[in-house]
Amino acid sequence: MTVHIVVANRLIKIFGAIIKTLSYPFHALLPNYRFTIPANSPAKCKSKKQQKIPKVIWQTNFTNKAAFPVYINYLFNRLMSLSYDYRYVSTEARLEYLEANTSPEIVTAYKQLTNGAAQADLWRMFVLWKEGGVYMDIDAHLVWPLAWLIKPEDDELFLVNKQHYTNYLIAAAPKHPILKETIDIIVDNIQNRRVDQGVYYLTGPVTFNTAIGDKKVNNRFYRVTCIQGSFTNEHFQYIDRPRSKWTHVNNDDLLK
Repeated sequence: MTVHIVVANRLIKIFGAIIKTLSYPFHALLPNYRFTIPANSPAKCKSKKQQKIPKVIWQTNFTNKAAFPVYINYLFNRLMSLSYDYRYVSTEARLEYLEANTSPEIVTAYKQLTNGAAQADLWRMFVLWKEGGVYMDIDAHLVWPLAWLIKPEDDELFLVNKQHYTNYLIAAAPKHPILKETIDIIVDNIQNRRVDQGVYYLTGPVTFNTAIGDKKVNNRFYRVTCIQGSFTNEHFQYIDRPRSKWTHVNNDDLLK
């Protein structure tokens, strides 16, 4: 493990903890104040270097009206990705995108999902398969500049933790076969109503890991790439929708 990146990880966590701590009195004093995450943010430093993975970051959430620490998380990621364009896609825009770009089968499966996180699982796989780029969960943040993590020849960069591959950061070139296989697995799970084990198995990381199987892929350990929760937590991420995180959803209510 690269020592200087690990040190950066620790320093970012300390900074994030300070932001989180300050956010409680901030929102106690200004309970209704929210910051707006832009739908589009162009790259600040244009690069002529070509690469297989498009230089665009995709994110989604139930709203772009963010609490203070979520917005700082966004700003920090923009600092770490100056040569990348940024795209925020709302809940409504996700469905519009799928209806305009994919098959009725996938759209029907997506509409059956009642949980926003599960919907985002399917949408992220499709938008990356069609457009390519980098997807990050709204509470995830880079620990090293993105331009130094992705090489021009990379077809993918998948994140691995101590147990398996995760789906909170995925970078891939368009039409990547593993993304297509993941989409097929998710759609099949929805059609066969495999909800017994929750979102994690229905649309989440298990589907992605099943698609990868024993294939050799370009991957990095999460601690030297991208982590979650340093700047924010469930309270701030769902400040306007308490207990709406996927972990609180009844499995039987995941599909219409």
